[in-house]
Amino acid sequence: MQKNPLANKVALITGAARRVGAEIAKILHHAGMNIALHYNISEDEALHLCEEFNQKRDHSAIAIRADLQEPESEKSLIMQAAEEWKRLDVLVNNASRFYKTAFSKVTAYAWDDLMNSNLKAPFFLSQAAAPFLAVNQGAIINIVDIHGERPLRDYSVYCISKGGLIVLTRMLAKELAPLVRVNAIAPGAILWPEGENTLLEEEKQKIIDQTLLQRSGTPADIATAVLYFVRDATYVTGQVLNVDGGRIIA
Repeated sequence: MQKNPLANKVALITGAARRVGAEIAKILHHAGMNIALHYNISEDEALHLCEEFNQKRDHSAIAIRADLQEPESEKSLIMQAAEEWKRLDVLVNNASRFYKTAFSKVTAYAWDDLMNSNLKAPFFLSQAAAPFLAVNQGAIINIVDIHGERPLRDYSVYCISKGGLIVLTRMLAKELAPLVRVNAIAPGAILWPEGENTLLEEEKQKIIDQTLLQRSGTPADIATAVLYFVRDATYVTGQVLNVDGGRIIA
């Protein structure tokens, strides 16, 4: 019987308590990995998911709270994740902020908030994780956005931050080669925005109409792409995989 290549390996997923992050955690845990679940404010969801994992496989998950806006938080998070099982094999930079920033109304606060969350934190998390990942030829997966290459009106700073994360992906692939693979996944219409970004039904349909597959995707589509990069894509680095139903070329 072939040995599971991911058994007992460790993945840290930022923003793992809910939505896409939680689905990524579920897929990697099901594949045999131990999971460090990062969260900031979604404590109940993170602890529930952690308990669910540990009931399925004892001591296979931990939940770590960190506000990635705080100085040195990235280093502390990586150290806690690596210490638990004495290794770290995968970093998934999933945590992200998303809201409107019309160009004429952009404030310094919004710039710092979005850039710190979506670009600065992944940079310093990757910096702190790199020595641990190199030991076992691990991987970094950044969750970017198709709008990092195809800007979305009224979301200027968000798009700039995700465009920067795409460049960071390619830069890290060079900097950390040959021991660490670095790739990115660019979702399209996967989960609809919440809160003040909620879309009307006709706006959702317009987006769906812009996809070649004429439907929205699911968090599982992103999670299985992460699994591909982690487990199967052993000769792939520096790439951005668009998981968007063909929207970027439609």
